[in-house]
Parts: sequence; structure tokens; C-alpha cells
Amino acid sequence: MAQFDHLAEKVLRGFASRTSRRSVFSVLGGFLAGAAVLPLLPVARGGESQPNAGSDANSGQTAPQGGTNPQDPGDPTKCDYWRYCAIDGSLCSCYGGSVNSCPPGTEMSPITWIGTCRNPADHRNYIISYNDCCGGVAWGRCACQNNQGDRPVVRPQNNNEVTWCFGTKSQSYTCSTAIILGVAIDQK
Repeated sequence: MAQFDHLAEKVLRGFASRTSRRSVFSVLGGFLAGAAVLPLLPVARGGESQPNAGSDANSGQTAPQGGTNPQDPGDPTKCDYWRYCAIDGSLCSCYGGSVNSCPPGTEMSPITWIGTCRNPADHRNYIISYNDCCGGVAWGRCACQNNQGDRPVVRPQNNNEVTWCFGTKSQSYTCSTAIILGVAIDQK
């Protein structure tokens, strides 16, 4: 073990004698700037699996699903449901999906926008992820436009007017889900 310590000390002293703190910080800054650019790279397309061609899941013939949980009050097929405070689009609960899942034959976009909505059952704020479901036909049923916390288009990551069907096999928008990510921390 002493030989390893001696070798490590020799290597580090040699490195320290050849470099300055500023050069080390400039290299680290370059790596951090490069890491910040990674999210701007193109998103990989989804799998090439084919949906069941014999069914049209987006026909609007599926009965909507109602909520029965007292901790999650409201009707997920109505625009005034508490999770939809920042949604802009058609509700997946009217297309055979649910508030948490896409209708059959569509796929959920990995790119999403978020909002913070207050649950009337416990009066707490929750972080809601609004995921678009893509690849089906949008019939325009149950369209909602709630703009709480909406931002100008110059900040697309905070704007609900953008179709978020990036990273999916099809970029045709069908509907939107409202998935609870967690409880928001209240600022005092």
C-alpha cells in the first residue's frame, strides 16, 4: 500500500507542477458547458413496433373512466378536474386512456411540460407532468384550454401551446395526460 501512495503522490505532484488552478477550472468549465449542450441534441425515435391494425382505439367509442378516490376528487373527463389546471389539449380519458395513460394505439411522448395544481381534497400543491400521447387520430373531443402559469412562446419549455410529440414514432398529436410527479414544496 505504501508503494501505491508513493506513486500516487509522485503523479499528483508532477501534475500540480505542470498545471495551474485556472487551467484546471477552464477545463472543468468546458466539460460543464458541454454537458449543458447535451439536452439540445436530437431525441431518438421510439420503437418501430406496429400498433394493432385491427382496432381503432381513437374512435371515441370507449366509455370514459370516472374517478372514485376521495383523495383524487373530480371527474377526469371534465376540464375543471383539479389536475388539468395547466392543460391545453384533448383529454386522454375521453379517448379510451386515463388521466395517467395513453389510449391504445398511441405512445406517450418522453418530452413533457409541467405545472403545479392544488388538490381540493388535501389543499396541497402537486407537480403535474402533462405528457402528450401521439400516433392516433385527434377527434377534438374533450378539448380543454387552461392556461394557469402559461409562459410566452419565447420560453417553449414553459408553454403549453407546443405539441410535445418529440421522440415518438409519429408526431401527430392525439391527447394529453396529467400524471402526478410529487408534492410541491411551499415557499414561505
